[in-house]
Amino acid sequence: MALLEHTVRNEFNRAATRQLVVLRPIKVVLANYPEDQVEELDAVNNPEDANAGTRKVPFSCELFIDGDDFMEMPPPKYFRLRPGGEVRLKYAYIIKCDEVIKDDAGNVSELRCSVDLESKSGGATSNRKVKGTIHWVSAAHAVEAEVRLYDRLFTVPEPDSASAESSGATSVGGDFKSFINPHSLEVVTAKCEPALAEARPEERYQFERLGYFALDPDSTPEKQVWNRTITLKDTWAKEAKK
Repeated sequence: MALLEHTVRNEFNRAATRQLVVLRPIKVVLANYPEDQVEELDAVNNPEDANAGTRKVPFSCELFIDGDDFMEMPPPKYFRLRPGGEVRLKYAYIIKCDEVIKDDAGNVSELRCSVDLESKSGGATSNRKVKGTIHWVSAAHAVEAEVRLYDRLFTVPEPDSASAESSGATSVGGDFKSFINPHSLEVVTAKCEPALAEARPEERYQFERLGYFALDPDSTPEKQVWNRTITLKDTWAKEAKK
């Protein structure tokens, strides 16, 4: 399985078109960015293929970032967005988190941020260094889609063999169903950059920083459905080393 996944990653890294998609959206409001302004920023279609060219991605004062890219009380060496911290938005500007807005249940619903308007490529502060770079989608232009995050069905490599027991896993009477991964499928409602509205079923796409995805036959022009083929990194190998 590891060899198959390694081969798939190498092939898709070479061939897949990159796109910006936010799986667990948090709204970001840029307080000092003009409300009525929309920029068209250049994004790279595939850094592994010089002939793939670029595309235009809209940028506005209200964005979505991924919930995994913000933490109120982050651990050491956390280089994504935090209160008072800065990150670079890929292909765009450096932003700073100034205020955290929560709903009645205490969940983060919105981040109020300020943007360094000179930090875009070619700007006076474009070379200013920040350690984190995250992806985003313009809220006004986002396309909503269902995304199915498939993972391995079992928690061990060979659930029907003695090696599952020797790995430290436990089962009930040697039943392979005891090793079913409860997180083998997660379904989320994602926000996608508008270019994905023209996606084709026969192509494969890399959602930047997230993995490789394909359109599901259930998709319609009114509602896209995406299936994750594979993550960008082998997270199972990392878990096995713990």
